[in-house]
Order: sequence, then structure tokens, then C-alpha cells
Amino acid sequence: MEFLATLLSYPTLIYTILLGVVLVYWILAVIGLVDVESGGGEVDVDVDVDVDVDANVDVGADSHHGPLDGEAHVSTLAGYLVAMGLNGVPFSVVVSLVTLFAWILSALAAIWILPYVPTSVLRFVVGSGVLVGAFLLALPPAAALVRPLRKVFVTHNAISNTALVGMTCKVLTGTVDEKFGRAEVPSRGAGYHIRVVAETPNHLVRGSVARIVDYDETTMIYRIQEAF
Repeated sequence: MEFLATLLSYPTLIYTILLGVVLVYWILAVIGLVDVESGGGEVDVDVDVDVDVDANVDVGADSHHGPLDGEAHVSTLAGYLVAMGLNGVPFSVVVSLVTLFAWILSALAAIWILPYVPTSVLRFVVGSGVLVGAFLLALPPAAALVRPLRKVFVTHNAISNTALVGMTCKVLTGTVDEKFGRAEVPSRGAGYHIRVVAETPNHLVRGSVARIVDYDETTMIYRIQEAF
């Protein structure tokens, strides 16, 4: 009971809630309701963000509010993640690892340090420091685990995307519809992981064999249908 009270008290409670969200996300990923590598677009943190600024743009007070400012923040975040070695895997993996390690460190601090802080005010101050410190200290071990995981999330690009049309693939997600799906095209060694869609209703589930019938160059998504 004492350990449970620790997990449900500040600051560990913050990471306990986040860890619960992470667990729900991965349960949904296992049953195929969300895509680990994409969800409304690729979320791999190994990205380049190019910000083009016209030489005639007036960078005044109003220029601090708008898409350009948002892109700069995304670029900065991506730069930090790369610098810390947290690149090369989906962002969901990074968040999960950092949350797990921060939760462990916060819980240990709540057991070994906070009980010796004399007043509630000081405990809140020290607890806030633990909240931030646990996050910072969680980055190195998370980066250490990300390193071997990069091989799992390597993106294989075909010489020509259209060359895959007509080939068969194996469905990786629980279902495939007009908006969501992922499949693997067999190849020597690791196969090609591709984003796919299909007309519904269909009988495509995880493990189903399907045929690639089309490729949309605009969305970079393949259309598949059941292989008979």
C-alpha cells in the first residue's frame, strides 16, 4: 500500500498517468488500431525541417506568430532529439522509453529522498525538482535503448515505388481500410514496410496476403486488394 501511495503522490503521479497513457497506446498498437510508425503521417524523429525565408520578409514583431515560428520550433526539437541520440525510431517509442525511465527514477526518489524532507512546502519544491530531474536523467538510458532499436525501424525504399505494383504483400495491421493500413513486401533479408489502403468491406486482417494494385505518388500510399 505504501508503494501504491508513492505512485499516486506528487511528483510520481504525473509519470504514472503518462505511463498509463503509453500502455493504452501500445495495447491499441498490438491489436492493430493504431500504427506505431505513422498516424496521420510519419512520426519518425529522424527528420529534416527546412525553413525557407524570403530575403524580403519583414521579420518584425508580428512575425513571431505563425507557421514559420511553428516550423522553427519543430526543427529545434528534432535537432535536440538527434543530438541526444533519440533519432531513427518512431516518436512514440522515444516517448515510451523516456516515460518509463522517468517513472522509475521518480518513484525511487519519492521513496528514498522525499520522506526525509521536513515540511510539505519543501517537499513540493523538492518534488518539482525530482519531476524535472527524472525527465533529464531518463534521456541517457532511453538513448542507449534506442540505438539497437534503430535496426527494427529501418525504412527500405524500393528502386522504384511503382515497381512494387503487382507484387504480393502481408498485412501487418489488424485491419486495412481507405485511410489506414500497413503491409510488408517480402524481400531478401528484411522486407519492405509500406503504407497501404484498401476498399471496404474486405477480409484483410493481420497476416492476410494481398496484392498491390496501385501506387499514389502524391500520398506515397499503395492500394491493395485481397489476393485470390
